[in-house]
Amino acid sequence: METSSSTAAGSAEPSFTWVESMGGPLIAIPVSALDGWRGCTESGMVIGDGDVPDDYDRACEVDGLAGVLAVGREGARGLVLADEPASTCYLPEHQAFVRWLGANSETDLVTAARAVLTDPTTEWEECGVWETDGPAVLMDSVTAGAELDVEYPIGGGLPEQAHVPIPPGRWTVRAVHTSANENTSVGLVQLLPWSPS
Repeated sequence: METSSSTAAGSAEPSFTWVESMGGPLIAIPVSALDGWRGCTESGMVIGDGDVPDDYDRACEVDGLAGVLAVGREGARGLVLADEPASTCYLPEHQAFVRWLGANSETDLVTAARAVLTDPTTEWEECGVWETDGPAVLMDSVTAGAELDVEYPIGGGLPEQAHVPIPPGRWTVRAVHTSANENTSVGLVQLLPWSPS
């Protein structure tokens, strides 16, 4: 799968940075709070013998298509893209995460995503409110934030990650999984400016 964020030669459409997980949920964490995310640890419940959930365990417990949870001890919050360990990219013009549930090409998927995002009849699931102090990083929740610049052993490269250029603010989170046609299924998690009810 293409993971470059550069524009292809002769194409007006940039390719997107896709992030895959090792099987668990993805999470978007404010850059300022990355060191507070511990990921999966040997004292957690998934790979360890512990009985206290680590950060990865907590991310796996998020119900629904997305949810918000605490990161570290300074009050920061992360946005968990739950339910599917689908490859995901970020569309800044729509402030939306696009989840690859099924498509023949990136172009088909992104075209379908944009159609769903602009369709007033889309039935969205409300997923809470996320507050961030600025840009975030989309990453595998199994990885500790402090290890994003540490290569995997034996030439495995860096953990997958993508920059999420979002301004500071409070965001209403909504999500949907839908089929655009028989060949294209897309998941979306969109951030809308929060306003009190």
